[in-house]
Amino acid sequence: MKILGIQVLRGPNIWSINRKKLIQMRLDLEELEQRPTNVIEGFRERIEQLIPSLYTHRCSKAAPGGFLARVEEGTWMGHVIEHIALEIQTLAGMDTGFGRTRQTKTDGIYNVVFSYLEEKAGVYAAESAVRIAEALIEGKEYDLEHDIQRMRELRESERLGPSTGSIVDEAISRNIPWIRLNKSSLVQLGYGKNQVRFRATMTERTSSIAVDIAGNKDETKRLLSDAAIPVAKGLTASTLEDVYDAIKRVGFPLVFKPLDGNHGKGATINVKTEEEAVAAFHYAKEYSRRIIVESFITGHDFRVLVIDHKMVAAALRVPAHVKGDGKSTIQQLIDKENEDPRRGYGHENVLTEITVDRDTLDLLEKKAYTLETIAPKGEIVYLKSTANLSTGGTSIDVTDQVHPQNVFNCERISRIVGLDICGIDIMAQNLTEPLTENGGVILEVNAAPGFRMHLAPSEGLPRNVAAPVIDMLYPPGKSARIPIIAVTGTNGKTTTTRLIAHIVKNNGSRVGFTTSDGIYVQNTLLMKGDTTGPFSAEFILKEPTVEVAVLETARGGILRSGLGFNKCDIGVVTNIQEDHLGISDIHNLDDLTRVKSVIIGAVKRDGWGVLNADNAYCLKIAATADCNIAYFSMDEKNPVIKEHCKKGGIAAIYENGYVTIKKGDWKIRVEKATHIPLTFNGSVDFMIQNVLAATLTTFLWGYKTEDIRMSLETFIPSAAHTPGRMNIFKFKEFKILVDFAHNPDGFNGIKDYLKTVEATEHVGVISGTGDRRDEDIIETARIAAQMFDRVVICQEKYLRGRKQQELIDLLLTGLREVKPDIQVDINNNGEDCMKKLVANAKSGSFITILSDTIDNAIHKATYYLDKELDKK
Repeated sequence: MKILGIQVLRGPNIWSINRKKLIQMRLDLEELEQRPTNVIEGFRERIEQLIPSLYTHRCSKAAPGGFLARVEEGTWMGHVIEHIALEIQTLAGMDTGFGRTRQTKTDGIYNVVFSYLEEKAGVYAAESAVRIAEALIEGKEYDLEHDIQRMRELRESERLGPSTGSIVDEAISRNIPWIRLNKSSLVQLGYGKNQVRFRATMTERTSSIAVDIAGNKDETKRLLSDAAIPVAKGLTASTLEDVYDAIKRVGFPLVFKPLDGNHGKGATINVKTEEEAVAAFHYAKEYSRRIIVESFITGHDFRVLVIDHKMVAAALRVPAHVKGDGKSTIQQLIDKENEDPRRGYGHENVLTEITVDRDTLDLLEKKAYTLETIAPKGEIVYLKSTANLSTGGTSIDVTDQVHPQNVFNCERISRIVGLDICGIDIMAQNLTEPLTENGGVILEVNAAPGFRMHLAPSEGLPRNVAAPVIDMLYPPGKSARIPIIAVTGTNGKTTTTRLIAHIVKNNGSRVGFTTSDGIYVQNTLLMKGDTTGPFSAEFILKEPTVEVAVLETARGGILRSGLGFNKCDIGVVTNIQEDHLGISDIHNLDDLTRVKSVIIGAVKRDGWGVLNADNAYCLKIAATADCNIAYFSMDEKNPVIKEHCKKGGIAAIYENGYVTIKKGDWKIRVEKATHIPLTFNGSVDFMIQNVLAATLTTFLWGYKTEDIRMSLETFIPSAAHTPGRMNIFKFKEFKILVDFAHNPDGFNGIKDYLKTVEATEHVGVISGTGDRRDEDIIETARIAAQMFDRVVICQEKYLRGRKQQELIDLLLTGLREVKPDIQVDINNNGEDCMKKLVANAKSGSFITILSDTIDNAIHKATYYLDKELDKK
């Protein structure tokens, strides 16, 4: 077997609109195409022995053991690898279960598709599943536990922490979109101008002054003490002399902790001698230059969580410990405790595995114990000096037991320090009595407190503490989304995108849009290039100034990574024509329709799909759409339009020279085509189609027809507004048209326009694109022969794996099939080609440069036109 490629799909895709996180592995079975599992001796027994939990996979049998029954009957190795990849992820703590394996049109090559939770672990699972299958086929031993542990490590290095993850999960439950902004815990909720950001449990509302105060334990204690909040007596030490002074002034027992530490790092409790104090000081010095030395208060360790100045949870925290049984060593008790299914690696479970470190050994030493000591039966042996869950501690929910006065003071503390999300550490015998009565004290106040102890306590009621965070960030009435209009199709999508964006902008909204030539916000080009994929869409959705997003969405990005958004308000499909066939398993128009339909599948149920009623493949998409549908057509008598409007539907039609909205039996004429510059005086049908699509889309969004009309009249086809789309440069003696038509349908559109252009000679500049099918390249040349008197082949680029002469020969074949005696010049130097075209142009000639055959043809034409104007 051979892995030909692995793609990570991060958004709605051709396999599933709802399951957005998928791995797609292209797998060549090679000789295994002829060897299903039932002819591989012992395969069923070996796979069941290595991964017995595969028994739970129901497969097409819809019952436990269904997959193994398929193996027994005989199935292909791609299917087996799909199930292995899913199961080993589950064994590594990532339970996910969607999978598909489909044979391509190439014998022996399959697309193996399965869901993942963490990207790197998913890719590893794909590679591991192939290795496991190969070992099973050959009957070799395989270290499965090594791969599972590696996936756990990848998961922990990549996944969101439990606190961050809980906020994201709560946002998802409320249909709030999110984007991870780095490899750590910086997250954006919402899109565009309605976004908010948070990191772990600090939000964009969290005051930097408050974080600074909370990080300085000495400053925190002073502020709280001044506000009559009980705190532990103590001093700050920077030298050993300060430590000796603290011993005299505070007295034993003491607690040492770094001034700006967290998670209990560097802390030592119950220090009773000068020798222990010196050691504790040096230990804390590893984490901070200044050390808090304070009185050791006996009691229980509590954490109170305050969000938006309201107490939402409280927990009793118990340090990691074991209970002696009179027979086992402390190390054996630790190992047994770590077997608790609630404990796991990192943050995978409710509790974390207990590890032995310096803190553990110091605590044991104080009791004259070692890891080999057998603790008496019933004795509690503490292994950590702090109760952090990340070091193996446990938590008990006590939210409903907190005395009202303690609630009041904790909410005061959040305001005194100024934190919107605040974790307050309290040492007290209990929280059921006021701290002023039971001697309890505030130990410290934490910015970015962990949520895990409240989300999943070891005992007591779990608290959804992420909910008040979302309530605070998105109070009632505040939207998290911005309107998203997605445009796809074979031809016309860039112009349609630009025209929609122009209409939106003219109606007062700040628009961000992506096209095949760049990313724009309002009129500013922010990134140049083909920006029609998910990265570019996400760029716009992350832009905090954008109020409306209009996103050109090409097939390549959908196939490569899926959509860059989960849902859109309006999806537009301009048309589906032959182009890019034979690439990425897209062999015919039905395959291409499946790709384009992803856009309509992502439209909200109450949103709109805008489809071309004159295109049979667009109509196929409409048949399965789960949203409102509106059509546009060049023919008001189109049966689809008539039936649709008869039922009260909305459509845009071209009738009697007008761009018209048809709503039921009513017609609303928007503007005459001859008054719309983009239609070239109504002579270019494909431009009229683009206008229909854009007009219908913006009408559906709620813009008035008079406002749409004004925008249609002010959208001028030019290198600035529509680069590469019908750009005409008027020289004194001749004209040059630059258009990026690159497929038969696009060439036919230009051919229809040139029929309306009078010229002494029509000259065409064409080239082939190496990743297109031979028949497509030949067909474009046939059409070129029909519209040009003379042709120049400029095959300077777009070879894409082919030889230059091979593409030239295909073009010559098509040209001479139609016009055997057509004059053809070959000049593969774009600079020289353009220079000669301008220098040798006949008076009254019309030169058409198609498919961007000459690099930067627009800039070159502008350059020569400027030179001519300068001579005047």
